Amino acid sequence: MVDKKFIKYFSIFIIWLFSISGMTGILSPDYSDWFLSMSPINLLLTFIIILVNIDNFKWHIVIAVAIPFSLGFIVEALGVNYGLIFGNYSYGENLGQKFIGVPIIICVNWALLTMSTADIARLFFKNIIATSLIGALLMTGLDLVIEVSAPRFDYWEFENGHVPLQNYFGWLCTAFVAHLGYQYFKVNTSKIISIHVFISIVVFFTMFLFF
Repeated sequence: MVDKKFIKYFSIFIIWLFSISGMTGILSPDYSDWFLSMSPINLLLTFIIILVNIDNFKWHIVIAVAIPFSLGFIVEALGVNYGLIFGNYSYGENLGQKFIGVPIIICVNWALLTMSTADIARLFFKNIIATSLIGALLMTGLDLVIEVSAPRFDYWEFENGHVPLQNYFGWLCTAFVAHLGYQYFKVNTSKIISIHVFISIVVFFTMFLFF
């Protein structure tokens, strides 16, 4: 049997390997397009790493993870097709296969961000309302940073290139509901993995605010 401590340390290594490789590759004029096209693989791998590091995996975890995944798909579908929740925007090509205009990987992203920020929030509070609000604020704050690079990376772009305030309010409300549903099931994820995942994403997109 593979040692759990080894899996955890190896997971952290992979998280940062992909993050640093991605930053370096995207900044390279020769390989930027290829690295950006690999974004769905990176997100999927990160999601799998979080799942692999869950102690005592049980079936209720599937339901818990399905909540932010499904909610994410619903609000994104309303957004790209009707301009609801977030405003008028559309997805580019670098997030992979789409269903009714929504990349499937963006639903995975909703799930992994909810899972990682829930762990961070629970470091400070135990009450589900408080932790859901903190998690939602962390996700919305991250979106503020990501929005700057999203059009450049051909992830998504808002109409006229302007991100409306509605988008951030939509993120906060949706993330809060996603957290309430997910945290209800008290999934025993690895806090150290969640922290590394969230920080690596913050570092990744913050760097592109300057380069």
